[in-house]
Amino acid sequence: MILVTGGAGFIGSNFVLDWIAAHGEPVVNLDKLTYAGNLENLRALEGDARHVFVQGDIGDQALVEDLLLRHRPRAVLNFAAESHVDRSIHSPGSFIETNVVGTFRLLEAVRGYWSGLQGEEREAFRFLHVSTDEVYGSLAARDPAFSEENKYEPNSPYSASKAASDHLVRAYHHTYGLPVLTTNCSNNYGPYHFPEKLIPLMIVNALAGKPLPVYGDGQQIRDWLYVGDHCSAIRRVLEAGKVGETYNVGGWNEKPNLEIVHTVCALLDELRPKAGGGSYQEQITFVKDRPGHDRRYAIDARKIERELGWKPAETFETGIRKTVQWYLAHGDWVQRVQSGAYREWISKQYAQAA
Repeated sequence: MILVTGGAGFIGSNFVLDWIAAHGEPVVNLDKLTYAGNLENLRALEGDARHVFVQGDIGDQALVEDLLLRHRPRAVLNFAAESHVDRSIHSPGSFIETNVVGTFRLLEAVRGYWSGLQGEEREAFRFLHVSTDEVYGSLAARDPAFSEENKYEPNSPYSASKAASDHLVRAYHHTYGLPVLTTNCSNNYGPYHFPEKLIPLMIVNALAGKPLPVYGDGQQIRDWLYVGDHCSAIRRVLEAGKVGETYNVGGWNEKPNLEIVHTVCALLDELRPKAGGGSYQEQITFVKDRPGHDRRYAIDARKIERELGWKPAETFETGIRKTVQWYLAHGDWVQRVQSGAYREWISKQYAQAA
């Protein structure tokens, strides 16, 4: 049995689905079900006794303590986080509450549980914390990619809150001996991605005939990691990672945002041509850049390949095609997650053209 927090979100739900498919080991899934948490992501597990879903907050220490004592997991994997930079700029308080205070409460519950374990159970237990490359800050065009040795230079309330959570995890290992593992990943994409992030937003807006909003000049560079590859990396780190270590997980796919948008449009032109002809690229609209927008992220993922033998299975070309095909085949899912609150947020965020 493992306990997964945030397992109804984008990366967490993909991990739970992949975990049960690959291992069959039962999962207790704790998720608060905020706007980005969606039980529909886990519909394939309805009625499956190997998946126990609990709606709740990682900041509810008593609830977490109860789940740990009742289910006695051999590992806790923490995906739970507020994760959208734009939202953190507008409303930083919820990011501090979940990513910092929530992680602290979770760590306290896990420390108490682990301290009570004996023998092999105690030796085998792991706490795996899922984090982001954004804690490292921004890179200049010629800078080497982020390695695990890079100092932290977070530039947004989101990345600062994740950096704080990473520091707490490290401190609980060095102070209390808690057997922790940390992963810092690059930009994920793939199925079940909430359509406020770049790739799913471009897909759903293109199909709806709406503008495709691109920040600034669109030349912000990110490393793109297919979510299925990220899940396999986390499984490998949990299986063989060295306690106390950090592993950067990347896709070796550095691309500017505008190129990503052009690629999505080209795939849609091929797979779902516009009824009236023309290209979806005609819908691209440049909007005012967001405050403090980091220019470039890049992950050096050599450590996890060297020490654990992991590397991504998908190229960007194969991963992005799978992603676009998934959204085309799951229009019902997209429609249901696009609530009134979602539409208001998108309208607010992208209203001002550059």
